[in-house]
Amino acid sequence: MTKIPAEWAPHKAIWTGWPSAAELWGEDLEPARAEVAAMIRALADGGKGDRVRVLAHGREAEATAKLALGQSAEVIPGAFGDIWFRDTGPIFTNDGRALGFKFNGWGGKYQLAHDDEVGARIALLAKAEYKLNDFILEGGAIEMDGEGTLLTTRQCLLNPNRNPHWTEEGAEAALKKALGIEKVLWLDEGLMNDHTDGHIDNLVRFVAPGRVVCSAPADRDDPNHDVLEEIALELSAMRDAQGRKLEVIRVPSVGAVTDEDDDVIPASHMNFIIGNSTVVVPIYSGTGDDAVKVIGELFPERKVIGLSSNAILTGGGSFHCITQQEPA
Repeated sequence: MTKIPAEWAPHKAIWTGWPSAAELWGEDLEPARAEVAAMIRALADGGKGDRVRVLAHGREAEATAKLALGQSAEVIPGAFGDIWFRDTGPIFTNDGRALGFKFNGWGGKYQLAHDDEVGARIALLAKAEYKLNDFILEGGAIEMDGEGTLLTTRQCLLNPNRNPHWTEEGAEAALKKALGIEKVLWLDEGLMNDHTDGHIDNLVRFVAPGRVVCSAPADRDDPNHDVLEEIALELSAMRDAQGRKLEVIRVPSVGAVTDEDDDVIPASHMNFIIGNSTVVVPIYSGTGDDAVKVIGELFPERKVIGLSSNAILTGGGSFHCITQQEPA
């Protein structure tokens, strides 16, 4: 039976991309590369952690990646639009297959050449059987516990800019068939100004069977105050596929992070990536010690490291958004 192992299960590899398109990143290209390199080194953990496999698009990107990463990662030439491999890459199963999904640039907002090829390309490089499912789905829109439970948001999965005819029932049937899950837990909406239309990996993460983390507002002026409080209340009333009532742990929110136009952008400590020996937590503008401490207590067997993700965030996401784990 097809199952998707939890992110904390052992990995054969973690896949990510090297920021390659100068026209997309502009003045943030080099800072973003520095942040991606720091994440990769943390995941590799001096050879004790993950095998990190990095796609680089173009000769300049390939050369700069090799120079920056050294022995920390394997750099592989390959075309892609941008580095958001959680959404464009495949989802690997417990039996060595790679599941692909249609991709339309987060509802038609950012459609780049080669992004719709990433799933098949990574599957080929991983020597995994590739299966393309006939509906649109981004990996960041779903969060799974490895034991049959999937969390998502109505704002994203039922958005008419993805699969316009989906109802809750239709979406659940498609997800159960494709991913081998047993129960879908629905939240309503995500962070303010999130171009992904409410991806769950900015909101709630499983950290163990029956246990989730979500953000607590930084203060009453937190732009996501009401949404974050509603999420925690809804989660506390939910049971997973095994009948367990969810244990809900709150992590201090980033609070208001704005861009150069003073618009709120969707910064979140929830966008961490769980590696074999490390957990890499995004932090912004010097904040994050409290969040790293809480998350650290949840992973006593791993090193929990807070790293800057300010430059990566200018592209629209963070560490979880740019990675995809391949189970061992």
